[in-house]
Amino acid sequence: MEEIVVTYRFGPGADPAKEARIIAVGQTAGTWDERWSSRSADLGRHLGKVQDVRSVEGGFEADVAFPALNVPDGVGALLTMIYGKYSLSGRSRIVDVRLPEEWGLPPRFGIQGIRQRTGVRGRPLFMGIFKPSLGLSPSDLAKILGETAEAGLDIIKDDEIMPDLPGCTALDRIRACRPVLEKARQKRPGQGAMLYAVNLSGSGAGLHEKARLLVKEGANALLLSAPAYGYALLEELASDPEVGVPLFVHPAFAGAYSGASDHGLDWGIVLGTLPVRAGADAVLYPAHYGSLPFSSSNERRIVGKLRQGGVLPVPSAGIHPGILPRLMDDYGPDVALNAGTGIMDHPMGPAAGVRAFFEALDRWENKESFEPGSIPGGPLKAAVGKWGT
Repeated sequence: MEEIVVTYRFGPGADPAKEARIIAVGQTAGTWDERWSSRSADLGRHLGKVQDVRSVEGGFEADVAFPALNVPDGVGALLTMIYGKYSLSGRSRIVDVRLPEEWGLPPRFGIQGIRQRTGVRGRPLFMGIFKPSLGLSPSDLAKILGETAEAGLDIIKDDEIMPDLPGCTALDRIRACRPVLEKARQKRPGQGAMLYAVNLSGSGAGLHEKARLLVKEGANALLLSAPAYGYALLEELASDPEVGVPLFVHPAFAGAYSGASDHGLDWGIVLGTLPVRAGADAVLYPAHYGSLPFSSSNERRIVGKLRQGGVLPVPSAGIHPGILPRLMDDYGPDVALNAGTGIMDHPMGPAAGVRAFFEALDRWENKESFEPGSIPGGPLKAAVGKWGT
């Protein structure tokens, strides 16, 4: 019988064997004693079991195995079983979830599919974010899109906080930007398309239909804050052939799941395991040297889970051209480097922000110095002058 094995971490004052037993029984059968022994064949196959309890630095860990047959229908049921009401106790943190190989939804596109769509091979994809996040009109966005497309940007996205504002709904935005996307594609014969990940926001009842409508109107990618809107919606979109475009997952609200060191779920689960098994094609996460406080160990766990599932890693927050050598050393080419202000706030304008990344990539490939004095005048020098290396 296939199993889902979950590792729980407990603090130094815990009784880990007792807690593991509470989880194994309470999160499966709910109760178990001799009264049910005569029905162990049909009831016992749903019962969790404690596999291991051990001491670790700062406390204890326990592995609990759950029958995979208990959760045939997605991430929501998975989270309810492995943490569910036990999470209310505040006594543990889930640090790993090991799922059967075929469990969940694989990415429809993932790393290779996004490369195929964009026509980008052998280098990182360059990705931008419309800034300012709020207040721009659809025509403003279309103008920025045209400038950055002309400079060679591969992907652009809405900011995750962009809702359906009057006069600038997702539908308004894609209708304004679709002609620009088509023009950009015509200028890149044989090179694939520039992707625009339109932010999906609103009430639950209409989100799926909104996604279908946006795709019909020309959206060639979608952005979803899955930790906020739910992994079930991600699964629904990923399994719908009428959607059928790359799905980019934003980490908004993930800190509420993972921010505490002694409770919740590890970052590698929330931004790695769960979106990978719910059909994500690309996942954004904070880079450890970016503008958000995030450790390199957390980042490594996320990236490892994403690459294991064939999902495109998208380091974000504080990305700018001057750190491209570190980005390449840390990630290699199979990433999308996602820059908001690092492109849009470039002193020479957004198009120069894009060109600065390409210039940085050329210098890195040619093993040239990034010392400011050695960089000739132009977009990269201006970027390094503003943001450093």
